[in-house]
Amino acid sequence: MAESQQGRQERTGLAHTSGGRPQDRSGPADATRKAPGPPADRGRTTIADGVVEKIAGLAARDVVGVHNMGTGMSRTLGAVRNRVPGGRASVSQGVSAEVGEVQAALDLDIVIDYGVSIVDVAQAVRENVISAVERMTGLEVVEVNIAVDDVKLPEEPDDDDRGQRVQ
Repeated sequence: MAESQQGRQERTGLAHTSGGRPQDRSGPADATRKAPGPPADRGRTTIADGVVEKIAGLAARDVVGVHNMGTGMSRTLGAVRNRVPGGRASVSQGVSAEVGEVQAALDLDIVIDYGVSIVDVAQAVRENVISAVERMTGLEVVEVNIAVDDVKLPEEPDDDDRGQRVQ
């Protein structure tokens, strides 16, 4: 512990007194040193791609007309994962994000319910995803590319119902 305190003292120029309060060890030579900025500016926040993918996936699924997300293969794997005990659906299925320091770009694969306007649903998804990601992360969303992978017909069984037998 003494080593870590000493290392911290060397980096910050502060030493702790017996009362626990920091004591400035800087001498006259350090008088030109500026005071640190506001607390919000001290340090860096990084946001993982997976975090943005989850936010976007939930925001896209909230839009009426979006039946499911992902390509055919990812939906099939998701259905298998749901059947495994302890397995659960991935909210980021069908979402791919590239996150930089201040911007993000997203690609979504969606399945639309039959009978809805694809253009209207895509626009609503784009607006909802951009709003949610920007509000929650502070990142600027520069693009949301949407690929409509399939249309869910009323007579088709859901992906979760395929392969289940009637008992």
